[in-house]
Amino acid sequence: MSLGDDTGQTRTRLPEGGGDPYGGARRGGRSSSRSLVTVVGVVVLLIAAIAFANRGGDDSDPEEGAGDSPKSAATAPTGEKPVSAKAAGIPSGFAHDRQGAESAAANYSVVLGSADMFDKDRRHEIVAAVYAPDAAADRQADLDSAYSNTEFLTNIGLDKNGKASAGQTFVSRVIPVGTKVTAFSTSNASVEVWYTSLFGLSGEGSINPVTESWYTTTYQLKWVGGDWKVTDFQQKDGPVPVGRDQKASTADDMTKAVEEFGGFTYAR
Repeated sequence: MSLGDDTGQTRTRLPEGGGDPYGGARRGGRSSSRSLVTVVGVVVLLIAAIAFANRGGDDSDPEEGAGDSPKSAATAPTGEKPVSAKAAGIPSGFAHDRQGAESAAANYSVVLGSADMFDKDRRHEIVAAVYAPDAAADRQADLDSAYSNTEFLTNIGLDKNGKASAGQTFVSRVIPVGTKVTAFSTSNASVEVWYTSLFGLSGEGSINPVTESWYTTTYQLKWVGGDWKVTDFQQKDGPVPVGRDQKASTADDMTKAVEEFGGFTYAR
């Protein structure tokens, strides 16, 4: 994934002037009409969700591969349970089908975009766990070079060991929004993961406040050793949604959220 490259990133608009780097409104106050529309929209969504939960389904079994097409509820859950096995703390043992490939890509995108990648020992564990053996060695060298680049680390506010200074919390998270299979066979799969990422330093006086960006990464996966493993990936910007009328949180709130909210195991 691109590291420290601001090209195409959607950054949270910060308040002008002094004060907390995360504080202040991004725009003026909301109008009463917009608030009303928002409330009505939430109510409609809740009603729809309740109706869907209470709706009885037929007793027929879905066809194999149903729901894989982006035209038919591509992000709808299928009822498959998340994997229970883990390798180096990373979900593993994905199903040998399209759903398994999508779940693997989503979970791998999370760990490959995490702050753990800035720790050398942990990075080596991650690469060994998610990459195919024949690709891990080459990729490891490339990643070690990228994550140990002193200029890059200095620009994002970290020391040579990838650590934040006292009073700062480093944030690097990937949150998948959806997945799509673009090619599939029993031995190989190509899966796109659309996601939003949070990146920066949370803390008073941060030179690199936490910002939000949107990307789509295409993972090339290979079925090896009884699991889906990464062989390569390509990243592109977007799709990027229009920002809402919300003010940025304070440094304290952001730090607290990062420390208290954990991640998920993704499965379709």
